[in-house]
Amino acid sequence: MTEVLDIHDIKTPLETPPPVRHFMVEARELLRLAGPVVVTQLTQMGIGTVDVLLLGAYDKDALAASALGLSLYYAMWVLAMGPAIAVQPMIAYILGGRGKDRRGVRLSVRMSLWAILLMTPFQILFLWYAGDMLRAMGQPEALAANAGHFVRMLAFGFVFTTTFNVLRGYATALSRPNAPLIVMGFTIVFNGLLAWTLIFGHFGAPELGLTGAGIASSVSYFFSFVVMLAVIFLTRDLREYRIFRRFFQFDGATLKEVLRLGMPIAMTIIFEAMFFNAGTMIMGYFGTDSVAAHQIALNVIALLFMVPLGIATAATVRIGLAAGANDMPRVRRAGLAAMGISLTFMGLCGIGLAVFAPQIIGVYLDTSKPENQGVIELAVLFLRIGAAFQLFDTGQVVASLSLRGLKDANAPMWIAGISYWLVGFPLAVLLAFHFHMQGAGVWVAFVVALAVATFAMSTRFIYLAQVDWRAPFRRL
Repeated sequence: MTEVLDIHDIKTPLETPPPVRHFMVEARELLRLAGPVVVTQLTQMGIGTVDVLLLGAYDKDALAASALGLSLYYAMWVLAMGPAIAVQPMIAYILGGRGKDRRGVRLSVRMSLWAILLMTPFQILFLWYAGDMLRAMGQPEALAANAGHFVRMLAFGFVFTTTFNVLRGYATALSRPNAPLIVMGFTIVFNGLLAWTLIFGHFGAPELGLTGAGIASSVSYFFSFVVMLAVIFLTRDLREYRIFRRFFQFDGATLKEVLRLGMPIAMTIIFEAMFFNAGTMIMGYFGTDSVAAHQIALNVIALLFMVPLGIATAATVRIGLAAGANDMPRVRRAGLAAMGISLTFMGLCGIGLAVFAPQIIGVYLDTSKPENQGVIELAVLFLRIGAAFQLFDTGQVVASLSLRGLKDANAPMWIAGISYWLVGFPLAVLLAFHFHMQGAGVWVAFVVALAVATFAMSTRFIYLAQVDWRAPFRRL
């Protein structure tokens, strides 16, 4: 396993090898940390993907209802991600600046868990009335009712998936990304078998359809939390920080730091997530086929997105370690390496999406069924627009998470709010309804909003990291 890094692992400029070589060294270290994180992201995403695949095979109406329900569920989920994500740069700063400060690490984890547990009752209450909210938004009665029931099933596992993310962030910040990877590997198998059993009624179980998918996901969230706890207690480097010691002891300064970082991070994610959820709601006005096609196309791109997201998560840790040691050349190398690697990968994926869109959609739906043809045609169109979408999505996430490594949370929040809600959402409404582009207009608006966010966040990182584009290799 990768060793825990501290200040002594970070070379000062006087000790660094020649510029191009130490840039390559940073890229290698970034990939070494990012690899397990990427696979963990993919396996975590795989839980939702399994549900999409199984529900697509079961019934397209169930698939559409799950898409609407998840649009509200993930609004609450990403709000809780703020404190979970905040734990990574906080721990990285501690390790980079003070070495193995067990108490500081323990307080960061404890107060992140406290923040989430204080938020959870209100979030579950919100989820319980998801169906009523969807009706109030003008969604069809049958879709709203089924989506609301699905979200209620998911709500039972909500606290476990949010607290799991704190434990996962703790392990990643300590350069132990294999721990959550192992957990998610077991979880995706567990969830797949349980969802298959409950959706279709195998092994003597009742055929529960959409309800079965919700129950399987909630039980899987509980499973992942329990297994993650076991892995922490069985792994020496994770156990030695004793993160649950004096768990009920309050620390106001650390909680304030968690909220200072976590809430802007949460709002940044919410601005983006609710923008895409608003796109799903707009799709609802154009019928079940549009919603189902939208869900499939988003799922494909979300799977690919796990790679740059994992690289960006690793960059948060690498940049935090370097910033904690006040090593700005190291900060620049980590950020630029993450951007270069991610854009190269997603550029190749974009070509694949444009060329092989029909074959990809065939994995989700039976192309021989006449009733699926409308969904297939729309999903192919959305995926081809998504070839540009995912490039800009990559740029903004790498820049945003690089800024988190510098503990810069407020500026990305404002950039996200402006990009998605002052630019993206009005454009989506205009193109979808006024110019009669319907779903295609929504996806074009996604591309434009992400392009604005990418430009603004990248410019912010360039400024804070003091990147000199006139002499990049000399200054790296």
